[in-house]
Amino acid sequence: MRVVTALVIWLGMTTCGLSAVAQTSTRVPSAPASRAERAIETPRAPVFEYLGRLSAEIGTRTVVENAPQGMRTIVQIVGGRFEGPRLKASVQTPAGDWITNRADGSYRLDVRLTLKTDDGAIILVTYNGIGQTTDTGASLRAAPLFETGDSRYAWLTRLQAVAVGERAGATVSYDIYALK
Repeated sequence: MRVVTALVIWLGMTTCGLSAVAQTSTRVPSAPASRAERAIETPRAPVFEYLGRLSAEIGTRTVVENAPQGMRTIVQIVGGRFEGPRLKASVQTPAGDWITNRADGSYRLDVRLTLKTDDGAIILVTYNGIGQTTDTGASLRAAPLFETGDSRYAWLTRLQAVAVGERAGATVSYDIYALK
């Protein structure tokens, strides 16, 4: 009887021990990623579509010194051209850039101009951005928005663009991309 009892106890302990080992080695399904874990994931890189090159000729400058928000410079845009795969247009006057010169030496761009496409549509272009003076002129970065009532160019009103440009002498030029 003692042998049988010892055998039953031994079998019970062995079974419980194996069960305990099996439970500790079984992998628990992972919980969904927390907000912090998702924030660490590599973000998706932006995709751009090339819209074209805007070249503009600048004219007179009017400077307002000692304004409450800094020195202001109003730059007249006297003409220019937009050339791209889906858009070809001329810059119309009046057009200009209302620049705010900042304490750190950079300046804030505030541009408004209209384009007249080669097929007669009128498109308003507005953009804000940042400029930095360089040895050869200026380095420019901007975020253009387009507005038109012409159905042929309505696609422009639904996009956000980015522009990388420069000023050299009296010419300002930007390569403009749609952020997809």
